[in-house]
Amino acid sequence: MNTKTKKSLFFGVCLSALALAVCAFFSLAGTAKADRAVAGGVIRWVDYTVTAEAMRDALAVDLATYATENHVSWIDLLSLLACKYGGNFSSYKKADLTALADRMKAGESAETLGAGRRLFSYYREAYRAVLSGYVGDFYRDGKACYGLRAFFPLAAGYSFEHYDDFGAARSYGFKREHLGHDLMGVVGTPVIAVESGYVEAIGWNQYGGWRIGIRSFDNKRYYYYAHLRKDRPYASLAEGDIVTAGDVIGYLGQTGYSVKENVNNIDLPHLHFGIQLIFEPSQKDGNAQIWIDCYEIAKFLAGNRMAVEKTEAGGDFTAKDPLVLPDLPD
Repeated sequence: MNTKTKKSLFFGVCLSALALAVCAFFSLAGTAKADRAVAGGVIRWVDYTVTAEAMRDALAVDLATYATENHVSWIDLLSLLACKYGGNFSSYKKADLTALADRMKAGESAETLGAGRRLFSYYREAYRAVLSGYVGDFYRDGKACYGLRAFFPLAAGYSFEHYDDFGAARSYGFKREHLGHDLMGVVGTPVIAVESGYVEAIGWNQYGGWRIGIRSFDNKRYYYYAHLRKDRPYASLAEGDIVTAGDVIGYLGQTGYSVKENVNNIDLPHLHFGIQLIFEPSQKDGNAQIWIDCYEIAKFLAGNRMAVEKTEAGGDFTAKDPLVLPDLPD
């Protein structure tokens, strides 16, 4: 072996060792953060980094094993992977998911696999809070189905642009972080309910303009849709109404940044889409709020968009192929 080859081999080994060290560092850092995320038995903080790719792969396993002897929950799969990655999915590999899925399909339970993994119960509870309403039973065209029953927040057939802007600086009113995800689009684009739930808030907010807040039926998720269209922001909804995933709830606009109602003070038309997690009532408002980066969730849901059509009574839109859920409350 000549000197040049030896040097190349040496540098290659060093780079590999450095890469492993970096991965280990971020895994440990993520684990340390998760250790501090629970206080008094209640989750106080969640850093949701699961990639759209990982969610798609985990969902495929869940669907493929449904109605089999060993049905594999996609949330359990992702929770076990989070233990391996220290909550940081930047190093996600499908082979890691497949290895875990194969053991579960062979009969090993998530509890057994998670027993020797630190923070499995934390990740499982946190990821259930994020994803528990997304997959389940529903009817479509009178046919019983099982699968993804959550939708992208903009209707099918309408163009949009987005990027990961969670945490970006905002200055209107006071300096703060952007606790949501912006979907740039055309005024009037129908806004879709991502998940079923109750209308908890509707009306004007000086920051979000015309906005609507929908709480999931398990009370864990609060969806915030803001900057809706001037003059006609909403579908026919009122506080307390029940909406089904896929329903048209409003229309994209650029209202907000004003104490005066019905004002367009947002430079570019877009939907501000946010997801807040709530583990106890005190976290809904005030300084204890938990908002997650939902960019990867939006990417994941972009493969499931609701087609819409105009209603006969002028101007409004409705879901073209709506879902019927078996577990809607009375």
